Amino acid sequence: MKLDKKIALITGGAGGIGLGIATAFVKEGATVAVVDLNQQAGEAAMEKLQKISPQSIFIQADLSDHKALPSIIEQVVTKLGKLDVLVNNAHASRMKSIEEITQEDLDFSFNTGFYPTLYLMQAALPHLKESKGSVINFASGAGLNGDVNQGSYAAAKEAIRAITRVAANEWGQYDINCNLISPIAKTPGIEQWAQEHPDIYQAMLAKNPLGRLGDPEKDIGRTAVFLASEDASYISGQTIMVDGGSTKLR
Repeated sequence: MKLDKKIALITGGAGGIGLGIATAFVKEGATVAVVDLNQQAGEAAMEKLQKISPQSIFIQADLSDHKALPSIIEQVVTKLGKLDVLVNNAHASRMKSIEEITQEDLDFSFNTGFYPTLYLMQAALPHLKESKGSVINFASGAGLNGDVNQGSYAAAKEAIRAITRVAANEWGQYDINCNLISPIAKTPGIEQWAQEHPDIYQAMLAKNPLGRLGDPEKDIGRTAVFLASEDASYISGQTIMVDGGSTKLR
């Protein structure tokens, strides 16, 4: 039980990678607060998660409402007593070429990804100081490799990488470690993207040394468990590629 008695907040936790992480966490003893825009999906996730972790909770919230973000942290601490792990997984964007990107596209990507990540980190800091906790943010191969038609998404993801590294330097004095996961996983979103762009999808899969997409719980979730556990207490400021070897950092 690597996360026994730990309290974790997971954004975008009602489905896909977020639900995979939440499931892996509760199986390791954590109590989770799942934050998601989709009320129905959140309630369905709770039905599954509370069978393992009865104290886990769902918070319906629109992360693009930035003024409301501090209240999410306060709800978690009030209801569950503390905060040990902040997982900023949620992010939405639109696929467009560089020449097609509009200010609206950039705002959509940054308002759902970068800004919630930053503001939730700020609001969580006093509580993470108390728990000597962990932050797990999400990067993407789209930003690292400059994937076509992913300009607004890649820009926001690289901005998230930047603030995570800064936080690792600034918050190390409080014994808070901050890391990133850059995943490739089989999610409903990826499956839809594969149907819409089969040639790009097959090309991506062909370049994957392990020849498969990751499992949200077993591959991505287990990596998040490691980063949130005492086993990773001396790892900070790192981007962990959980993508079957598709991208190799130097």
